[in-house]
Amino acid sequence: MKKILLTNDDGVYSTGLKAAYESVSDLGEVTVVAPSTQKSGVGRAYLFLNRFRVSLANVNGFRAYAVAGTPTDSVIIGLFSILRKHPDLVLAGFNVGENISTDTVTNKRYDRCGT
Repeated sequence: MKKILLTNDDGVYSTGLKAAYESVSDLGEVTVVAPSTQKSGVGRAYLFLNRFRVSLANVNGFRAYAVAGTPTDSVIIGLFSILRKHPDLVLAGFNVGENISTDTVTNKRYDRCGT
């Protein structure tokens, strides 16, 4: 059976995470590890050398590990502490709204269209 790690930056109680879980739950064994609260805007940050509180939550019919940290912390903890081996698939970034961060800002110096 395929092992799937599912995460996001909106927290374990987000509707986007629930929809993602429901869409892949028949593909394999899904482990959900996500921030315990909304963490948009800090998706690639990590809290180096901190202790993390991880709690098990029953979220609308599926089990999830809620990490008191960033989305990156959640993936690291999911890979090395919860799953303890590499999953076959990692899914992330399912949001209800837009994903807007510095990645979407265009700097004129790097704009190839010249506008």
